[in-house]
Amino acid sequence: MTDSRPSRRLRQGRASLAISFFVQGAIFALLVTRIPALQDRYGISDGLLPLFLAAVPILAGVGSVGTEHLVKRMRPGLVLRGVQPVVSLALLAAGSGTTVWQLAAALAVFGLTVGALDASMNMLGVSLQRAYGRSIMLGFHGAYSLGGIAGASLAWVGAHWDLPLPTLYAPLVATLVPVALIAGRWYVDRQGDHPADNQSDDQADDHGAAVSMRALLPLCLVMAFAYIGDSTVSNWSAKYLEDVLHSSEQLATVPYNVYMVTTLLGRSFGDFGVRRFGAVAVVRAGALLAGAGFAVVAAAPGPWVGMGGFTLLGLGLCVLVPQTFAAAGRLFPGASDAAVARLNIFNYVGFLIGSPLVGALGGAWNYRAAMLVPMALVLVTIRYARSFTPVPAGYGDGHERPRTVDVG
Repeated sequence: MTDSRPSRRLRQGRASLAISFFVQGAIFALLVTRIPALQDRYGISDGLLPLFLAAVPILAGVGSVGTEHLVKRMRPGLVLRGVQPVVSLALLAAGSGTTVWQLAAALAVFGLTVGALDASMNMLGVSLQRAYGRSIMLGFHGAYSLGGIAGASLAWVGAHWDLPLPTLYAPLVATLVPVALIAGRWYVDRQGDHPADNQSDDQADDHGAAVSMRALLPLCLVMAFAYIGDSTVSNWSAKYLEDVLHSSEQLATVPYNVYMVTTLLGRSFGDFGVRRFGAVAVVRAGALLAGAGFAVVAAAPGPWVGMGGFTLLGLGLCVLVPQTFAAAGRLFPGASDAAVARLNIFNYVGFLIGSPLVGALGGAWNYRAAMLVPMALVLVTIRYARSFTPVPAGYGDGHERPRTVDVG
């Protein structure tokens, strides 16, 4: 009987990559949840603030494009080991400066390196899933969600105790940077225990294969639509509950927390769903749940029903992004790094479009109707669900094994 358990090296690689996802989730949350404090520290006007915020995802897209070319010369694991400490130090620099140009420089470095980090992390996740022969991508993104909850909680503590940003950031960065560097020793690039020795000819020529943007486009649209939905929740849930559903100011802070928790829960168990029912069924179910969540939010008579809608949104949207990266790896097994880097750009496209789109529609029309637009876009994902069908080669090394016990 063949032993289907992953090797010790693969299990170590999986654990180390999950740690990196966790660290990045915490770092990103520590930035975005303390934006008001950054604005106060540097005296940035409300008119100038959106320019700073928009620059980060734009530069992240540039970083993702650059990573596609960088990994032709060095392994994604080396890229990740190099940029993750820089991202953390850029956060500390953003919280420690005294002039606007220092903040601009720190955010520019943060944006460029976070794009490289997101791309290289997901490249490693896709190749490791291929080596495992079954779905594990949702678990990595679950670690990111857990890190986000931890980072947001620490940011709340800092705000509650009125801690200066350097006092909040310095000990956390001093802890997380060594953790990420140590974890990086066990990254697994490509496949197996000795990546350079056991690649197939197809995988060895990974960077020579071409990525067809026409074939990748459906996945790019799904990625953008998912992040339009995500940015709608992160930027508008509190305002929607307070201004439209007439909740208290305290209650208005709850929906995003509920969304993050349900996202974590969905990703924690999502890989089991993919193994049991397949990626296509999980993506369709996620899109339907997310669409239903937006519909409930739009029609909610009061704040508690609205929170129920945001709960559905967390459970639905959480599966789309990890499965989209995994599908790109399966679609282009000979050029998965390039496919992931290009797909990652649409993460930032969706983030840039989502919040202004809902804000403009809400101001010109009304916010209930504005919620129907991301609902419609998320439901369009159902049309593209067939793009998530596993190709005959499975995950590269083997096929999906739905009934295999996860021992990694």
